[in-house]
Amino acid sequence: MARVIVINSGKGGVGKTTTAINLGACLNKLKKEVIIVDANLNTPNVGLQLGAPIVPITLNHVLKGKADIEDAVYEHHSGTKIILSSLSVNELTKFKLKKFPEMIKKLKDTCDFIIIDSAAGFGEEVIAVLDVADEIIIVTNPEMPAVTDALKSVKVARGMGKTINGIIVTRHNNAKYEMPLSSIKSMLEAQIIGVIPEDKAVKEALNLRDAVVHTHPRNKVSKQYHIIARKISGEKVKEERGFFQKLFGSYYS
Repeated sequence: MARVIVINSGKGGVGKTTTAINLGACLNKLKKEVIIVDANLNTPNVGLQLGAPIVPITLNHVLKGKADIEDAVYEHHSGTKIILSSLSVNELTKFKLKKFPEMIKKLKDTCDFIIIDSAAGFGEEVIAVLDVADEIIIVTNPEMPAVTDALKSVKVARGMGKTINGIIVTRHNNAKYEMPLSSIKSMLEAQIIGVIPEDKAVKEALNLRDAVVHTHPRNKVSKQYHIIARKISGEKVKEERGFFQKLFGSYYS
């Protein structure tokens, strides 16, 4: 039975989709059966980032009752399975969100992890996605507006009785203008399970239409996503005590 993990954020543009893709890819490398679901129905990006912007059957078709969920599953060259939302403006209305729990239930018997990339904010489709989650990971940047919106996400999730698996801080530069990790942890009242540094490799991977863990497997960003994935999968991770770990290690759960 799959674990359903929703990747959420209160604010857009913080690296939520990048995190969903790379965690899914890392779990797949750990020999786990993974399905990444792009549940951002209005502004989907998973297909764009993985080089498959248009597919015959999308999540939109399933939620409109035009197709079965099994028909919307595609396999990335890495072996990770994906379900994409449509880029067409003609598919932006008349979703039957009540179908979402039934759809996820069908998928749970087919894999080990379902990683769902939700939309940002707190609209109806986001609430429907959060409702099917077994656990939630909140993504934020180390900036006050992003962290403030992340706090709203934490409160909404906990108000729904959901488990916060942890916080991932992305685009971290260790700059004086950034919020300290200790302050983020205290403000959100949740463990930081990963800190992803700012690195051009992420943008290069985007241009290459693939996960950064595939295009730059030895990069520090990739290494951090692998550590997070191993923690999520239940491994006891003994991290190397290099500069990055010495700097941030005490904030991991």
